[in-house]
Amino acid sequence: MARQRLSPVVTPPVNLLFIVLPDTLLLDLAGPAEAFRLANQQCARQGWPPAFRLRFAGPQAQVRSSVGLTLAELEPLPATLEPPTWVLLLGRPGDALQVIQRQPAWLDTRDWLARTLGPALAPLDTPHRLLTVCVGALLAADAGLLGQRSVTTHHELLADLRRLAPAAQVRANRVFVQDGPVWSSAGITAGIDLALHLIAQVLGEGLASAVAQVMVVFHRRGQEDPERSPLLAGRSHLHPAVHAVQNAVVEAPAEDWTLERMAAEAHVTPRHLTRLFRQHAGLSPRAHVEWVRLTLAREALAAGLSRPRACALAGFSSERQWRRAAARHPAPAPGPEGPPADAAPS
Repeated sequence: MARQRLSPVVTPPVNLLFIVLPDTLLLDLAGPAEAFRLANQQCARQGWPPAFRLRFAGPQAQVRSSVGLTLAELEPLPATLEPPTWVLLLGRPGDALQVIQRQPAWLDTRDWLARTLGPALAPLDTPHRLLTVCVGALLAADAGLLGQRSVTTHHELLADLRRLAPAAQVRANRVFVQDGPVWSSAGITAGIDLALHLIAQVLGEGLASAVAQVMVVFHRRGQEDPERSPLLAGRSHLHPAVHAVQNAVVEAPAEDWTLERMAAEAHVTPRHLTRLFRQHAGLSPRAHVEWVRLTLAREALAAGLSRPRACALAGFSSERQWRRAAARHPAPAPGPEGPPADAAPS
């Protein structure tokens, strides 16, 4: 029997408002935008409504991007924000002296941010978010939106961000950082990492992993791990059957993932699935299930959940089963390594 996938509740869809200025770095715009578009595409394949509404606005209706391509038909900066709205501030080429020239487009956007977005972010239960990529953090700082928050930006601009936001906690060597409704990323490809992380928050790890697979993004990185998430261990491959099983397990780790059921998910025989996992993921299908459950349990414990609750959410039938799995897989040191292939049951 096919496994039924329940639709996440995303009502109304999230308004993604990309703020486009002259010389906007095209990859800072296109990378996250494609990730969110592909998330909607995955939703459609599941029979779900779109989770994101992509909008593009700016102080000018038409601008040239960093590569010379003209971006036209931009919306004006809105007078109000329809909840929930995530405002994305993007990068521009050059050093701080070049990008912070406070020309009319920058000044108009800075004033709009202070007037419209600033008050919208103030309530503790705000549905709105501020997302910055690269230089976008400097624009947010110039608009007075960062305060004492933890933030990051491209490594070449960290000193300039500290100068513009002296009260903020500027963090180096981070792909992205969250502090309340403010999410800041280091720039360029880090904007894609941030988008994938937010897609996972809204739609689940399985769907976000499917988007990463389509984008050929192997090593998704988290805000505290500059390398990649432990959930991505054994995913640096392109085999669709193995990816299908890996996505299914992450989506529903508490289900009874027998070898036969995983093989049915991949539409291959159990023996062939074991060969595929060994070849492409470096571990057995059952070892992958155990690794995913252990990772989820550790994350739940770190978030403050009780041990029984963390074990149940991760799919362990008892604390004893969890302890046995943990003994086979000691918590790894930060880095790209996954579970040893010979440390888990086959």
